[in-house]
Amino acid sequence: MVMFDTNPNISSWASESLKIPYQNPFTGKYTVYVPDFVVTYVDAKGNQKAEIIEVKPAKETFIEQAKSQQAKAAVALNTYKWAAAQAFAKSHNMTFRVMTEGNIFNNPKGKG
Repeated sequence: MVMFDTNPNISSWASESLKIPYQNPFTGKYTVYVPDFVVTYVDAKGNQKAEIIEVKPAKETFIEQAKSQQAKAAVALNTYKWAAAQAFAKSHNMTFRVMTEGNIFNNPKGKG
């Protein structure tokens, strides 16, 4: 991604490079969640940080924006995946963030 490659504060990034185990709430089976990006960067204070980033449409992120049953199920499943990602990030001194079209396109309401 050009935005990662051209930012001088980003020291490394990878796409779909992590596998985080979690239990699927619908099937009860253990599986893995593969987040979109892992980015290592230097923050404004000069500290090296590592962040796991997931990019999802708002309709699969916020229950109030999920109109169909399928979208509501996606929100529920994503909630479990993201809880596992939060725990993984915390145990590895990282942060986890979900970005929607609202974050990417600077729309505070999360609508594309």
